[in-house]
Amino acid sequence: MIEKYIENELTLKRWKRFKNRKSAYYSAWFFLLCLLLTFSAPLISNSKPLYISYEGKSYFPVFKSYHPKEFGISNSMVVNYRTLEVDSIVWPIYEWDPFESNKTVDFYPSKPSSDNIFGTDESGRDVFSRILYGFKYSIIYAFLVWFFSLILGSILGGIMGYVGGKTDLIGQRVVEMFSTIPQFFLLLILISIFPASVLMLVIISTIFGWIPISYYIRAEFLKNRNREFVEAARANGASTARILTKHIFPNSLTPVITFAPFIISGHIIGLASLDYLGFGLPVPTPSWGELLSQAQKHFTVAWWLAVYPSIALAVTLTTLNLIGEGVRDAMDPNLS
Repeated sequence: MIEKYIENELTLKRWKRFKNRKSAYYSAWFFLLCLLLTFSAPLISNSKPLYISYEGKSYFPVFKSYHPKEFGISNSMVVNYRTLEVDSIVWPIYEWDPFESNKTVDFYPSKPSSDNIFGTDESGRDVFSRILYGFKYSIIYAFLVWFFSLILGSILGGIMGYVGGKTDLIGQRVVEMFSTIPQFFLLLILISIFPASVLMLVIISTIFGWIPISYYIRAEFLKNRNREFVEAARANGASTARILTKHIFPNSLTPVITFAPFIISGHIIGLASLDYLGFGLPVPTPSWGELLSQAQKHFTVAWWLAVYPSIALAVTLTTLNLIGEGVRDAMDPNLS
């Protein structure tokens, strides 16, 4: 199906090589399904109905917040849709959001049941819902760190590789200085200083994330700057900016694209580690690492807090690694 939309012959060959590696091909589709589920999580798992018919009017609480007075409630500032008497109501598949506590159980964390299929955490919040929503934050963080690291690493690595000489020499010494810093510990210090947010975590993580990417980009620029197609572009009067952006840079992305799934999986592990230590996403943001941290506190009575987030983390990392292996084979020019 996809082949008919691919016009470039080299891209088509790479796609066919990727498709021939079945583990990577099906992992890619599975990963896309997981992305679809987590980004449509409010429609799947929510304590707000998808649709309500009340006194002849239609309401869509999952998309819009309504004042309690619209439903005749005068003694509360919050609408409890579970007890609201309506003409008709349509609920999501799973009737819990990641922030609501189950007040019908006697103690927290409570074990898996028909109400909470993965149990609840120490605050009574549904574990399945927090895992489902937590994947969205993990993949957003990991992708943004990779993307901004790619931009910064490409600029700095490209300058060093294309200009060479003293610029390359001094630049490499600076990169080596950055690479010797204990990055994770400095990351913890910086995160403890600045207010916690997804954007702040991305910015701080990008400070060090560009280093390995700059190595690959620099090496590719060094290799490609004197290739025949670059010399031909110069002979035709192409500007330096055009040579860099239209000729050298696109032909230098192969190693970066090849290692992208592995790098993204590494950032997911990094965020889980930060959340586990209490330096990650602000409370009460759904987080796999935060669930694992709770599991350590209640390891004798709440096995589900360790098992289900660990399975989600293992499946995600395995899927990304399989995709990475397929991309690596697809981008390998030595494979037929």
